[in-house]
Amino acid sequence: MDSDKALVVFRGKEIRREWHNNEWYFSVVDVVEVLTDSPAPRQYWGVLKKRESQLLTICLQLKLLSSDGKKYDTDCANTENMFRIIQSIPSKKAEPFKRWLAKVGYERIQEIENPELAQDRVKTYYELKGYPKEWIDKRLRGIAIRQDLTDEWKNRDIKEANEFAILTNEISKATFGKTVKEYKEFKNIKRDEQNLRDNMNDWELILTMLGEKATTDITISKDSQGFEECKDSAIEGGTIAKNTRKEIEQKTGKSIISNENYLHLTEKKAKQIKHQDKEK
Repeated sequence: MDSDKALVVFRGKEIRREWHNNEWYFSVVDVVEVLTDSPAPRQYWGVLKKRESQLLTICLQLKLLSSDGKKYDTDCANTENMFRIIQSIPSKKAEPFKRWLAKVGYERIQEIENPELAQDRVKTYYELKGYPKEWIDKRLRGIAIRQDLTDEWKNRDIKEANEFAILTNEISKATFGKTVKEYKEFKNIKRDEQNLRDNMNDWELILTMLGEKATTDITISKDSQGFEECKDSAIEGGTIAKNTRKEIEQKTGKSIISNENYLHLTEKKAKQIKHQDKEK
């Protein structure tokens, strides 16, 4: 799943989650913090585990992103088992949280059965943040093109997350001369959970789509198999996008690569959520 879906918000508080075995697993510590408002949710969860040892059997540890930018093994539970954990936590928020949790899980089931619903929700998400309509249309198209590419990679023995990241970086380096990490730093995007593409301008999005679409078609036409062959196709696809970028820049006399971002929209939305949470 995309990194920008690894966080969900309940009443202004973020809850980390990980897509595992075809379902969402949620951070137990984050849920404990939401339900108890404890200043030490990890200690609270530690005491609860000792008191009710059976809770350990319904959790598994997944690597989740921490506030220091690193990933650590974290106790997680799926929707069904999270309901059982909630029963052990006295909280006035328990019932509304259970309804929210059920909705989050149900929406994912709906999206699997009808992918158009997922697209509609993504569109609404960007509209609420204040992105321009024309930008949203390009972003949605880019998501579809990206999905086609990753599906091709999966069918060609690309399995590990780091391999997907390396191939993506090859396209980015060929297109823009920067890895994803370098591009994020250039745009002053410091948090790992902030998506680079959500901070690209129109031309950056278009060239990203071009590089990935070209990579998909080249991969298919050459029948690239395995990491090394897919890597060669990724470089070729990104080079096509680079050549297009260079020609446009030559004609317009200005660089397409921009350090501008849409962080002001994210910050504005966060303030709105915080204000609404206070009112409740």
